[in-house]
Amino acid sequence: MKIKFLGAARTVTGSCYLLETGGHKFAIDCGMHQGNAEIEKRNWDVDVYGAGDIEFFLVTHAHIDHSGLLPKMVQNGFKGRIYTTPPTRDLLQIMLLDSAHIQEMEAQWKSKKRLRHGEKLMKPLYTQKDAMGVFPLFDVMPYEHAFEPFPGLKVNFKDAGHILGASLVEMWVKENGCCLKLVFSGDIGRPAQLMIQDPAMIGDADYLFLESTYGNRNHKNEEDSLNELADAISYSYDHGEKVIIPAFAVERTQEMIYSLYLLDKEGRLPKDMPVYVDSPLAIQATEIFKRYPDYLDKETRALLKKGENPLCLPQLHFTLSTQESMAINTVTGPAVVISASGMADAGRIKHHLRHNLWREGAAIVFVGFQAQGTTGRKIIDGATSVRIFNEDVVVKAKVYTINGFSAHAGQSQILEWLSHFHSEGMKVFLIHGEYTAQQELAKLIKERFGFETPIPDYLEETTLKMGQELKRVEYPEQAAPRIDWDYLMADIEGRINQLRERQGQIQSRPWVEQTDLRDKLLELNRSMTTIISEL
Repeated sequence: MKIKFLGAARTVTGSCYLLETGGHKFAIDCGMHQGNAEIEKRNWDVDVYGAGDIEFFLVTHAHIDHSGLLPKMVQNGFKGRIYTTPPTRDLLQIMLLDSAHIQEMEAQWKSKKRLRHGEKLMKPLYTQKDAMGVFPLFDVMPYEHAFEPFPGLKVNFKDAGHILGASLVEMWVKENGCCLKLVFSGDIGRPAQLMIQDPAMIGDADYLFLESTYGNRNHKNEEDSLNELADAISYSYDHGEKVIIPAFAVERTQEMIYSLYLLDKEGRLPKDMPVYVDSPLAIQATEIFKRYPDYLDKETRALLKKGENPLCLPQLHFTLSTQESMAINTVTGPAVVISASGMADAGRIKHHLRHNLWREGAAIVFVGFQAQGTTGRKIIDGATSVRIFNEDVVVKAKVYTINGFSAHAGQSQILEWLSHFHSEGMKVFLIHGEYTAQQELAKLIKERFGFETPIPDYLEETTLKMGQELKRVEYPEQAAPRIDWDYLMADIEGRINQLRERQGQIQSRPWVEQTDLRDKLLELNRSMTTIISEL
C-alpha cells in the first residue's frame, strides 16, 4: 500500500493524502494551500493529484485547508464519490461556493491590473460552476457507521471534536491475507471547547497519521481565555474604539458568539456595545449549527432544552450586504466586530483592519492559528506595519493572541489522546504542522511511547508494509445498512419550514406557483409520516 503526501506536510494547510492499494486509488482530504506565495503556487500545480484517476475522497471536515481544492479536482476530471458526515456536507455547500466567489473576484481584480500592463487575463483557480459540480458527488455517512467503498477497504468516521461534523478516520485494508489498520486524525479538537463534543478515543492502529498544529505549545485554559477576551473588550470600550476579531467562519465565529453570550450573562459585556458578525458565510454556517443539535455537546443541548440560545445576543447584528459591512466602519464608539478570514489575508476582515489597526485604543484579537506568510501571522509576530490593499498600515492597536479558543488540541492534549493507543510497533506520521513544532512533538512521542515518528515532506511517497511483522487486526464486519433518522427528520423539518416561509412570501403570486408549493409541502409531510412510522 502506497501513500503520497500532497499537502499538510511540514505545513498546516493543503491537507491531502493519496493512497493506492489493490489497484485502487483514493484520497483523504483535498485542502487548499495557504500561506506565502511559494506555498500557494501548489494550488495550481494539480497534475500531481491525477484527479481523473481518483475513485473517491474521504473528507474529514469542512475547513478550506482540508476541502478547498475539491472544485479544482472536478474541473480536472474527478467524477467519483466524496464521503463525509451530514454536517460537513452542508457546510461544504456554502464554503466551497464562497471560496469560488473569492477566486473569481481575485482573478477579476488581477486581470484589470494585468490589462493595464498589456498582459493576459488571469483565470480564477476555479469557478462557482466548478464548486456546484462537487455537490452531486457527496455521499454522507454518520459517525460510527462502517462502510465499504470497495471490497477489501472498510472506513469508519468518529467524532474528532474539532468543528461541527469533523471526523477521525479509521480504515481497515485487507491485502494478501493481511489486514492493516490506519487511522487519520484529521484535526483533533481541544477537549472541553464550547459546543463541540470531545474527540473520540481510538485504541489501536498499525499506522497513525497525527496532526501536530500545536505540537510545541499548550493552550491557556478556558477561564483564562474568557478573561483575556473580557480584558480586550474592556480596553477598547474604555477608549471608545472597536474590538476586531479575525475568525474562521465555521466553528470559531460560533464559539466567539457563545463566549460573548457567557460574558453577557456575567455582566462583562457592556449592553451598549454592539456586536457585529460581518461575514455572510459565518451567518450561513451559524444557521447550519442550529440545524444539528445532536452533534453538539451535552452542555449546549441542555441550554437549548431550557430555551436558551447561546448563539444569540440582544446586541448581536448580522451584516449580510456589502453596504451593511461598510457602514460598520462609519459607526463611532466601541463595538465588537467578528469577521473572516481567520488569518486576515482575505475577505471583509481586511477592510476592518485597514480602518482600525492604526488606532491606539482599538484591540485586535486573534483566536486561531496564523500560518506563515499570512497577514495575521505578521501582526502577531510583531510587525510594525502590514500591507493591506496596497497600502502600508501601521500597527498601533493592542494585539491579543488567545490560543485557548483554538479548535486544535495543544501539545499535552495531543499526547493525552495518543496515550489511548496500545499498539506495539505502531508508526506515527506527523502531519499538519510546522516543522519545528513537529520535531519537538516527535521527540516527546519517542521518549514517552517509543513510537517511530517520521515527519514526511511535500510530495514524499512511502510504502506501508503489510507483511507478517505487522499485527493482523480484525477486519470489521459490514455494518447493517442504517438510515440516519435524526438527520432525515431534521432535514425534512427544515425544508418544510423554509417552504412555509416562502408560502407566506408569495400569497399574491399566481395560483399555479402556490399550488406547486402546496404539493411540495404535502409530499414532505407524507415523507415525514413514513419516517416516524418506521422508527
